Amino acid sequence: MTQDEVLAEFREAGALLEGHFILTSGLRSPVFLQKVFVFQDPVRTERLCRALAAKAEAAFGKIDYVVSPAVGGIVPGYETARHLGAKAIFVERENGAFQLRRGFTIPADARVLMVEDIVTTGLSSRECLAALAEHTSHVVGAACLIDRSGGRADLGVKLISLAQLDIPAYPADALPPELAALPPIKPGSRGIQGAKA
Repeated sequence: MTQDEVLAEFREAGALLEGHFILTSGLRSPVFLQKVFVFQDPVRTERLCRALAAKAEAAFGKIDYVVSPAVGGIVPGYETARHLGAKAIFVERENGAFQLRRGFTIPADARVLMVEDIVTTGLSSRECLAALAEHTSHVVGAACLIDRSGGRADLGVKLISLAQLDIPAYPADALPPELAALPPIKPGSRGIQGAKA
């Protein structure tokens, strides 16, 4: 799947939004990828994750476990694992830090791939990888649908993606005038409800 085909999937799902968005990191951006609009369509999700699994297998070889950060990474992690013939588990926050919970374990010799939906700064990915380091030394790499850092996010392991974008993100006190002129929206479970672009 080419980068243009990946972005077409997001556009057709109404998941490529333009405006003034407050990202999870606190940075501001004129573009937001509302992946839940992609993940509500199982057929579209299957196409994207099948392509991500193929790219991951080509880059890293056999994968035994896919681990994703909750909540955003659970759907692409599960679907990518399905195409890899791997187990799918996730980390979730407890006392502010990612941890394996719910009785999840990783066998000592398992080859592990961390799968995310979208990487922006890489913070949640690094936190996920730090949690995994307590359970395994066999994390072979990381994969995401879209790397919006332009390849600059340093996870400490190799990161592959279906699409790599260089979408600007700005501190709140350093906005360009055209972005500052728009009202900010905090996307996610509370910010955008039914918005399409």
